[in-house]
Amino acid sequence: MSQKFESTRPVAPRECPIADALDVVGERWSLLVVRELAFGVHRFKEIQANTGAPRETLALRLRKLEEVGIIERRRYCDRPPRDEYLLTGIGRDLFPVLAELRVWGERHAAPARASTREGLDG
Repeated sequence: MSQKFESTRPVAPRECPIADALDVVGERWSLLVVRELAFGVHRFKEIQANTGAPRETLALRLRKLEEVGIIERRRYCDRPPRDEYLLTGIGRDLFPVLAELRVWGERHAAPARASTREGLDG
C-alpha cells in the first residue's frame, strides 16, 4: 500500500475500503466459495465437500454472495431442481486477492501449521 495511513487516533470509526470489502467477503467460507468457483467447481455438493463448510452455512454464504453480485445462480436441472454457481465479473476481480492471500499463506501460515504439527508429532 503506497498511500500514507491517516492518524491512528480517529475520533470516529475510520471509513475504509478494506473494512467495506471485509464486510462483503471477509469471512472464511465466502473466500473459500470464491476459490472453488475459480477452480471450476460450480455445484453445491462439490463446493461443500471441497471447503468443509456446514450445509446451512454454505447456503447462507452463497445467498449473500449472490445478493452482493459476486456470484450468480443458474439452474442446470429442473427435475429435481438443481442450481450451479458462477462468478460474475465482480467475483473474478477477487482472483488477484486470492492469489496474494495464497502467497502470504504459503510464506507465513503454512510453515506455522507445519511446525505446530511437528510439535504434536514429536
